Amino acid sequence: MSIVDEIPVGPDARVYAEGWQSWSPTTWSSRDDRVHRPTEAWQHAMRFRPGVPVADDALQGEGLLVVDPGDGSDARVFGTLDASREVPTIRARWRGDRVVVETDADPGSLSLSDAGSLSLSKGPGSGGAALEVFGERFGAASGARIGRRSPRVWCTWYQYFEEVRASDVVENLRAIDDAGLDVDVVQIDDGWSLGTGEWTAPNPRFGSLPDTVAAILDSGRRAGIWLAPFSVGAGSSVAREHPDWVLGDAGRNWGDDLRGLDLTHPGVRDYLTRVFTDIRDLGIDYVKLDFLYSGALPGARRDPDATPVSAYRSGLELIRGVLGEDAFLLGCGAPILPSVGLVDGMRVAGDTFHEGGEDGSQGLRGRMSVEARSWQHGRFWTNDPDCLVARPEFALREEWADVVLAAPGIRGFSDRIGGLDARGRQLVDALLKEEKA
Repeated sequence: MSIVDEIPVGPDARVYAEGWQSWSPTTWSSRDDRVHRPTEAWQHAMRFRPGVPVADDALQGEGLLVVDPGDGSDARVFGTLDASREVPTIRARWRGDRVVVETDADPGSLSLSDAGSLSLSKGPGSGGAALEVFGERFGAASGARIGRRSPRVWCTWYQYFEEVRASDVVENLRAIDDAGLDVDVVQIDDGWSLGTGEWTAPNPRFGSLPDTVAAILDSGRRAGIWLAPFSVGAGSSVAREHPDWVLGDAGRNWGDDLRGLDLTHPGVRDYLTRVFTDIRDLGIDYVKLDFLYSGALPGARRDPDATPVSAYRSGLELIRGVLGEDAFLLGCGAPILPSVGLVDGMRVAGDTFHEGGEDGSQGLRGRMSVEARSWQHGRFWTNDPDCLVARPEFALREEWADVVLAAPGIRGFSDRIGGLDARGRQLVDALLKEEKA
């Protein structure tokens, strides 16, 4: 690491460190705040940047870090304006009355003299304003897809998880109509397919996907679907039959060790083209792309000139090319800066909860990063703060509603309509009626 700057700071100094992907911890931190680090190997793969060590004694940003000295002097932004091939790691350490900033890139690449990168000052004590300026500049340089109305989405996940059935979707579709809810997208989440590496193989437990999509379209709404296209299970048929398609460790989920796909491999690209052609031909044009970090794992690829970042972007470009410019692509578990210009929306935090915590007993997992990344909305994409959960069984629904209602971006919720009480309906109505700028 090379030192970029040493900044005199006061006792109220703060540092913003942008995480690698949607689920990476991202926030403003003061001197004595704990440093977020993985405690297990799978957490490094799935929540931080695979292949890049996480510092013990420093705040670490991937492509972007801001120092607000807290003494009335200007905030300093250290970041790249070009994340098409490489994303520098930038660290900040408190050293007495200074913050020392260092990077694994050429320090000169983080200066205003380089048109492809940025280091700027913006107003006294203006850490938030400096992030907004960076967002506008980076978004413009990367062709950010902005300006659309935020979608109103009903999603199956937090009610049905992997046990969703076609009949559940149809039941709620009718209930949305009966209630007159302003929902323009009905999204089928995980559970409709056979899973890792078998994303479009029909799941007999779900029922007919074509018939379900047709029912959504007949209602006048957009049909949405979830899949994790850049990930496969180590035990999947794709990984077994095509070992040359597969990269290294991408964590663990669905009872299997996950692997990434080499997005430069012609076989992988043909496979993805078939997958998304099938989706497009069903009439689906709202697609949640999850676990996308798997496409940017370190490793040897068929194209020797590709970097993890450029390979990842080539995969997203392929999907965009198949689905078309009018499709809405929602990234999740996705590298932040390399995704700008290629997706329309982005999950900006981890899931609200997982199975086993449906009552709120595991707390709110997404609040920190949802609030810290609010500046990205309208500059990089449409933010997705994750779904409102409004049913009475969720003990933290009021606390989570406060977060979601205050957040800009997608207005999504995930409850069985028939299971909402009067307060739940009030929260859903407030969500769907509100447009957060």
